[in-house]
Amino acid sequence: MKPIVNLATTEPTRGMAHPPVFAFSVVPLGEPLGSKAIGANVTRVPPGNAAFPFHHHYANEEHFLILGGTGVLRYGDETFPVGPNDYIVTPAGGPETAHQLINTGKVDLVYLALSTNVVPEVVGYPDSAKTGVAAAPWGQDPPRFILRDERKTETGYWDDEDGGRVAATIAASQKPGLP
Repeated sequence: MKPIVNLATTEPTRGMAHPPVFAFSVVPLGEPLGSKAIGANVTRVPPGNAAFPFHHHYANEEHFLILGGTGVLRYGDETFPVGPNDYIVTPAGGPETAHQLINTGKVDLVYLALSTNVVPEVVGYPDSAKTGVAAAPWGQDPPRFILRDERKTETGYWDDEDGGRVAATIAASQKPGLP
């Protein structure tokens, strides 16, 4: 297999659109070449949109290189203007590392996105008070699940753990003739 992909000859795929605010297309770079530990793509966001909700990763670090267009980076409680040649690092962490690139310009915002691919991954969504958990890298099965933050502690660690199977296993092991 040739370990090279050329952007000019690669077809973009449409991202998960949620009009009127979220829209993007992406050209995968790492996955087609067999990359497992690091994800890479070129993301294109139309004017007036963001590709993804404001989020943070507990396991993965993301890097972005702005290739074209202008926009705003939301990062934690701050915002920063971004444009061509700006390099952004968003380390793994809590809400203080939450991030989102928003196209505030008149042309597509285009950026190279790089990410570690650590799984399982837990992702927080501060704007919507949700948490997502993924047991496989983005786009692969098994799928992720998302729950509202207020429900995270609704079920306790010991709930419904009556020990019945433990007791049955102990009882079965004590029957005559078993080691």
